[in-house]
Amino acid sequence: MTLTTALAVSNATAASVETLLMPGKVVRAHEKLEEKCAACHDRSNAHAQSGLCLDCHKEIASDIRTQHGYHGRMAHAGEGECRACHTEHKGRDADIVRLGRAQFDHKLTEFALEGAHRALACESCHKPSEAWNKPPVACSGCHKQDDVHRGQLKQSCGECHGSLSWSGGRFDHDKTDFRLTGAHQGVTCNACHIGGHYQHTPGSCNGCHATDDEHRGSRGGDCGKCHTTADWKSAKYDHLKETGFALLGAHAKLDCLNCHRSGNYKEKIAKDCHGCHRADDAHAGRFGGKCADCHDNEQWKGVQYDHLARHRFALVGAHAKLSCYACHTAYTATQRLGKDCVACHRSEDPHGGKLKGGCDGCHGQDAWRTGISFDHDLSEFPLLGLHRLASCAQCHTSLAFDSAPVTCIGCHARDDVHKGGLGRKCESCHSANGWALWKFDHARQTSFALTGAHAKLGCGDCHHETPGTQKTSPLCVSCHRQDDRHLGAYGSQCERCHTSYAWKGARIQ
Repeated sequence: MTLTTALAVSNATAASVETLLMPGKVVRAHEKLEEKCAACHDRSNAHAQSGLCLDCHKEIASDIRTQHGYHGRMAHAGEGECRACHTEHKGRDADIVRLGRAQFDHKLTEFALEGAHRALACESCHKPSEAWNKPPVACSGCHKQDDVHRGQLKQSCGECHGSLSWSGGRFDHDKTDFRLTGAHQGVTCNACHIGGHYQHTPGSCNGCHATDDEHRGSRGGDCGKCHTTADWKSAKYDHLKETGFALLGAHAKLDCLNCHRSGNYKEKIAKDCHGCHRADDAHAGRFGGKCADCHDNEQWKGVQYDHLARHRFALVGAHAKLSCYACHTAYTATQRLGKDCVACHRSEDPHGGKLKGGCDGCHGQDAWRTGISFDHDLSEFPLLGLHRLASCAQCHTSLAFDSAPVTCIGCHARDDVHKGGLGRKCESCHSANGWALWKFDHARQTSFALTGAHAKLGCGDCHHETPGTQKTSPLCVSCHRQDDRHLGAYGSQCERCHTSYAWKGARIQ
């Protein structure tokens, strides 16, 4: 037998003896070391055993050295013995980790359990076949499939989302190039980031609101000069400073084109009431042009009318002279009398009950047959303008006053120069202040705005036939064919080069 063989036999014999003397089998993970006791035990120094453990378990040694992970954060980290917690020689299937789940403080790990994570079972993150320190600590490690942003944003999900709920993320938009102010604060993310795309989102007003620009780009792209983020329709244009005409009361609610009908805002318009409301003057100009003496900007009708007094039955006039029994003929306190005139004066009604409304609309309480007055404004046909000067008999040919026509055409059929071609609603254009006074919104009622030189033309300049009997073409060549020096070579869309302000001075696009 050689010396080498003898030593091998001697070592094998020694190892076999130690194996026979060990208290039990080691766990399956240490099975290969079972014959090598010195790999885990130092015969000369029992306290060196933990160092031998860390020589194999390098990840644990690194955690203790850097004070990370559970072993690096636990109390007295690096001072105790591994065997104080982890025993061996309990059999192949023994649990040497001896982790007490109920008592385990997850805060000592790299991932503290907060919010909804507290209710999860250990197996939700820790797979049975993996070490306890293997699960990822980043949100994307577990929630990659839940990322609705599809990786467009940074992986630090905690900057926006909390641990209580995946939904309801918070994001400080002020840290971006576009601060959310005004109405922008109430919109959802998808209102601007269509389809969840967060890159290349426009930062200018026109980028999102080009279709809302009723000026069609004529005032440039800096919408913030007049508009705010609080409300798109609330412009901050100082009309008093820029034009000398303050928009107060009802004027503040008007659209710009209600007054600037030509669409040319540089064109000067009248600043007095009659400049716009001449046709609305029920006084037909008899009170002059200082409408503000009676009317204000809030409403055109400035007279306070106490309608409540008209619905009581006070004993005034002739009624004040009557005895109680003149009306209350029954000897009972429960008798109910009508409060209208007809209840007592039906037999005295010369109109045979054909008139609508109460008798007090015409008759007073001092005398039934004298002092007759009638407030025509309370009827279906208020007397406006020149109608106030007409006598009753001019329209009412009998005491059945309600038989009189209430439409313009009912009395003015012979005055209709349109011969019925424009329908029966004469009031759409004409004013009661005079048949010749009329107002017609050509832009709204015909879809052809009279701008530029067209605004100065008379109706007959374009409508050569009786107005209303034919439709006039909106094409330029329908009136300017003789002015077309191109002889139709450039088509019929003259507005591509010419404007309505001047036929000459064409612009070439």
